[in-house]
Amino acid sequence: MDWGTDLWDQYDVIDKHSQSGLDLVERYIKFVKERTEIEQSYAKQLRSLTKKYAKRGSKEEQDCKFSNHASFQEILNELNDYAGQRELIAENMMTGICVELTKYLQELKQERKTHLSDAKKAQQTLESSFKHLESTKKRFAKEWAEADKATQQAEKTESDLNATRLDVEKAKQHAHARTHTAEECRNDYAAQLQKYNKEQNLFYYSEIPQIFNKLQDMDERRVRRLAEGYCQFSDIEKKVLPIISKCLEGISAAGVKINEKQDSVLFIEQHKSGFERPGDVEFEDYSQGIKPATSDSSLNPPKVRAKLWPFSKKHKISHAEKHMPPAAEDFSHLPPEQRKKRLQAKIDDITKELQKTQDQSDALEKMKGVYEQNPQMGDPSSLEPQITETAQNIGRLRGELAKYETWLSEAVGGEESSNTINNNTQHGVVAADQSNIYTEFDDEFDDIESPIGQCTALYTFQGNSEGTISITEGELLSIMEEDKGDGWMRVLRASGEEGYIPSSYVKLTP
Repeated sequence: MDWGTDLWDQYDVIDKHSQSGLDLVERYIKFVKERTEIEQSYAKQLRSLTKKYAKRGSKEEQDCKFSNHASFQEILNELNDYAGQRELIAENMMTGICVELTKYLQELKQERKTHLSDAKKAQQTLESSFKHLESTKKRFAKEWAEADKATQQAEKTESDLNATRLDVEKAKQHAHARTHTAEECRNDYAAQLQKYNKEQNLFYYSEIPQIFNKLQDMDERRVRRLAEGYCQFSDIEKKVLPIISKCLEGISAAGVKINEKQDSVLFIEQHKSGFERPGDVEFEDYSQGIKPATSDSSLNPPKVRAKLWPFSKKHKISHAEKHMPPAAEDFSHLPPEQRKKRLQAKIDDITKELQKTQDQSDALEKMKGVYEQNPQMGDPSSLEPQITETAQNIGRLRGELAKYETWLSEAVGGEESSNTINNNTQHGVVAADQSNIYTEFDDEFDDIESPIGQCTALYTFQGNSEGTISITEGELLSIMEEDKGDGWMRVLRASGEEGYIPSSYVKLTP
């Protein structure tokens, strides 16, 4: 069954049906285009959402060391990748469906227009032939009637006794001429009829069936291409589903790998000071009078130390914090544990920079060798300033690396002997967070005490915090209270000034 055979007389129906098919293609293109706009908007909103909640800055980077913070960042990254896949779906739908179908639709419109135009032309040709047939038929009928009339008139004239021979002959000639003309018209009509029937047969059995069958083929191709477009609508998304699934699996994995115990341990490692808890405050019995200078109480912390730390409000700016000592290069102003972490981080940074500089130096040396072998490529001497600068940087970085490694070994060693006087060459002051330990000294050192030892200042120290004193390198000091594990000791200067200094800034005098 085909359109040309079964729908030979349904031109108008075929016209409407083929137009309806093209309208459907156009409608589907519009539908997919709106879908791509939704996908693009969705992806844009997802990207904005991930950007809004993504952490930035040093504090956030510090928090991301915890598994629950890091997992949330991974979720945001996975969601950002997911948004990228939605954008890919939109892009592929636009190029693979909308653009291609739009181009195909224009081709179909032109093809349909050509077929319908051919059918119209064939119809007009047949109609013109039929009009010519009708014209020859009417002429034949007219001429035959005239010939019949002339023949009757001739017979009448011949039977008329009053008619002359000439009249009779003239009437016969006229009738003969009319009959001849009528015969010619009859032949023309017969020939035109034969021609028309042939053209009509060609129109209904060949031309129109071929045109309608072409329209049928065009419509079936349109349907098949549209069906492929329908499948593409699904297949385009199916192609990215594995990646989308990985994104979703990554989000699930980020949640599964969170380790609450590990986060707690990490938090402890980051913030533990390494200091010992304050000891008990001894009872001072004033009813017994002034205690001997050699009393053990002289070895105990001042009465305010246990009270103020670690329960002081160190997040608020106290008077002592306003006069905190500047941060030391060796991080000795930090608690032991944090100092080690900062030193190690500094060593890692210097190591990376040293490696980068070393690679740069190697590259310059190779380039210099190439220039020496191929002078046309460049002047080897032009690289000397860069080579010299790089060598200086390497020397500087190696010096810094050795310095920080020494400080780290001292910090590790200092922790192991936290209850003894540190005799190495550490540089630094007390932790910034502990600068308010000695913020109150009511009637400082009222008791009469005797020195428990002597020490010599290795470095100059500016006692800017309340309760500390300044010392100069090489100064001889009397030890009034030894280091209790917090890195500080109380000393007496020759001038009579008494206060706390870092234990690592002095060495014991035998």
